Amino acid sequence: MSDTERKRPNILITGTPGVGKTATASLIAEQIGFRHVNVGDLIKQHKCYDGRDEDLDTHILDEDKLLDLMESMFQECADENKGIVADYHSSELFPERWFDLILVLRARTEVLFDRLSQRGYGEKKRDENLEAEIMQVCLDEAKESYDKEIVVEVHSNTIEEMESNVDRCKIWVEQWIKDNA
Repeated sequence: MSDTERKRPNILITGTPGVGKTATASLIAEQIGFRHVNVGDLIKQHKCYDGRDEDLDTHILDEDKLLDLMESMFQECADENKGIVADYHSSELFPERWFDLILVLRARTEVLFDRLSQRGYGEKKRDENLEAEIMQVCLDEAKESYDKEIVVEVHSNTIEEMESNVDRCKIWVEQWIKDNA
């Protein structure tokens, strides 16, 4: 199905681990009736990896396997007249045609430090993620990978900010549907 045939937009929620991607994506999908795809969970469930990096305490991603799996999900949702809200810490590996909005969540370092510590992240992994947030790695990656007009940076430090982000997304989706009817 071509992009012009889609009746619903697809949204990618991205950002450094711990900024609230999954919680935000889940709320948005629930409130607008879209399918939530937690890409990290998808990778684990379908074993889309080629081994493990023990230093970083993470799997080594098999991008081809993941993208093939997701391609069929996007087609299925388009056929069902349903949009997708995906969340993942990286945005550059996905085809541009998949997403109409890239929401980059950001958090203050002290908030992120507490969230990553509560998750039990080791010092090295926590510090690398904090550095990535300070250096706005996820935001820059999104801006380099997609049309800058569809990349939106929002703060995700509090429940109120998360709720505001969800509300803004709902309004954006309603407008996208009107504009593409």
